[in-house]
Amino acid sequence: MASDSNKGESVLEPDVDPTARARAADSTAETPDLDKTSEGLGTLRSLSIGIWTLAVLALTYTIYLAREFLLPIVYAVLLSFLLSPALRLLSRLRIPPPLGAGIIILTLLASLGLSGYELSGPVERLAVDAPHALSSAEAKLGKLLRPLQRASKTAEQVENAASATATGAAASGPAKPTQVVVAGPSIITRAFGTTQRVVGVVLEVTILLYFLLAAGDFFLQKLIKVLPSGSEKRLAVQIARETESSISMYLLTTSLVNVVEGLVVAGVMWAWGMPSPFLWGALVAVFEFVPYLGAVAVVGLLTIGALTTYDSVGHALLIPASYLLINLIQGNFVSPILLGHRLALNPVALFVGLTFWFWVWGIPGAFIAVPLVATLKIFCDNIEILASFGEFLGQRDDRERRATVRAD
Repeated sequence: MASDSNKGESVLEPDVDPTARARAADSTAETPDLDKTSEGLGTLRSLSIGIWTLAVLALTYTIYLAREFLLPIVYAVLLSFLLSPALRLLSRLRIPPPLGAGIIILTLLASLGLSGYELSGPVERLAVDAPHALSSAEAKLGKLLRPLQRASKTAEQVENAASATATGAAASGPAKPTQVVVAGPSIITRAFGTTQRVVGVVLEVTILLYFLLAAGDFFLQKLIKVLPSGSEKRLAVQIARETESSISMYLLTTSLVNVVEGLVVAGVMWAWGMPSPFLWGALVAVFEFVPYLGAVAVVGLLTIGALTTYDSVGHALLIPASYLLINLIQGNFVSPILLGHRLALNPVALFVGLTFWFWVWGIPGAFIAVPLVATLKIFCDNIEILASFGEFLGQRDDRERRATVRAD
């Protein structure tokens, strides 16, 4: 039974001192600015780490789950950045933007169709000869990898012996059920989807690209109109202009560099006597849009192709070595001179971005990873709270490094 002192008290009732008295406010104290407090609570800095984490996770899963919807839109926007200089050139010639956009898209489709038609023969021959080529390359590589094969064979024999012992011990037990292996889709189907899906995506990108080029600054004007304050309008225009200028210059320069590198590689392949040299040049021009991984893929394909062409392994290895030399010259001298520091990205951040976009969007995401990371850097550089993240995405400044060394 409760005591009389606790009678009538409840844990739900607040503990209030009835003898307490409120003190008068200090007359010299500063009056709180409610408007400034409200404005501070509405900024990005007021958000907690938990909210930021949830926002990043929600954005990541949205990008992943909506990839079939977002991927054509992103490709169309990037292509509009690439082709916008040509549209402005036609506008100076007094050609209306809708007509200029139609001319540009028809020219682009005709060029792609002609290139595909010219390369269809070598691609078909390569597909027919692929099984024989792979077996021949495997046989020649076996000579170089013979020590590893011996070690693998020894490990397999040990595993088979252990498996036979376990099978003999469990012979009296029930028989294992039969396992049915279902063949999955091919690599090409996994990378790009079915033919109907590819045709649908190309058609969607083409139509959206036409509307983006024909509309010009329509969407930017609408965005500026709905923004409330003048500072936000100026910031939106600054980010839009810088993004379009930087990404357009990057895509145009990179495309020209890759095409020239493809032509040089085609010439070298022709000089070495490789079959279908223009096909190898086209593969180089396309794969170079994927940093790091594209060069690795080209080296692997050239090694397999050279091993099936030449009897000597040493002669065959000269083919990928020639490409690596050309790629090193392009990556360390040509591209830095032409691109400068316009989109200088941290190699570590670039590789992480490449891995991320390859994870969420597959091979199509890997091709546009660099422009997307560069766009993110531009946004971060123009938004104060994200400036530190944008600094991380950029390359190291040698002047800052020298100043730090002197300070130490």
